[in-house]
Amino acid sequence: MDRSSEIREFLRTRRARITPDQAGLAPHGGARRVPGLRREEVAQLAGVSVDYYIRLERGRTRGVSEAVLEAIARALQLDDTERAHLFDLAQPTASRARGKRPLTPQRVHPVLYRTLDSLTVPAVVQGRRTDVLAANRLAHALYTDFEARPRRERNFARFVFLDEAARRLYVDWERVAGDCLAMLRLYAGRHPDDPQLTELVGELSLHSDAFRSMWADHDVIAHTTGTKRLHHPLVGDLTLDYLVLAVEGDPEQTLTLYTPEPASPSAEALDLLASWTGPSATAPNAREGTTDSAD
Repeated sequence: MDRSSEIREFLRTRRARITPDQAGLAPHGGARRVPGLRREEVAQLAGVSVDYYIRLERGRTRGVSEAVLEAIARALQLDDTERAHLFDLAQPTASRARGKRPLTPQRVHPVLYRTLDSLTVPAVVQGRRTDVLAANRLAHALYTDFEARPRRERNFARFVFLDEAARRLYVDWERVAGDCLAMLRLYAGRHPDDPQLTELVGELSLHSDAFRSMWADHDVIAHTTGTKRLHHPLVGDLTLDYLVLAVEGDPEQTLTLYTPEPASPSAEALDLLASWTGPSATAPNAREGTTDSAD
């Protein structure tokens, strides 16, 4: 992915969402051709020259200081996740060094597999690019049997955008899809040279109009908790809270747990689904491979 293009579009889309009133600027006369702040207004708020800000927005970030990036982040009212993304795009020295070395395959620790097997709620281990590295039997029954798919297709973004079952499953599909894409965009800021990311984005852009439209928004997000509403084809409606936990030893692995309210209709539906599931999906053959190489 081209960093100059990425930072240009990220800063442009952030400018577009803030009005002069929201930024505390006195209104200027005349109608605006485009929504949001002008480049000169961002430069004023950040305390840099207009020419300097324009160079940054064009992707010419060589030598930019952290103080300037912090000032721009404040001017554009970026949240913590967006600020981190801006730094990844504008100061890619460490990211570029990582990107020039092949990413090591991700593996799930045997203890984590045993933990998945022991849980009575759906649980999924995700890695880079929203790859599904492992899931317990209840997660497979809730979403889809990722283990039955070719390794390159064990990916949540592919499931959400390319599988019609996902549109039927998620009651709030557009929100779920936007969140999934925003997490993928955040990863892209850290690993723009990942060839499997380029392949994934190309595939999704080719086959999903929704993905192309959302990808152009340049939103980024890092979820730690929330709620999902689902309509399961076997057990009906469920509302599940989720919690995302970091996996020790691999900062790019997460464990997501989905839990219903106790004694709720969703808990009853999940219990019913559990009673219909077969043996654990985290079988030994699932533990031998990784999702960093295609079948």
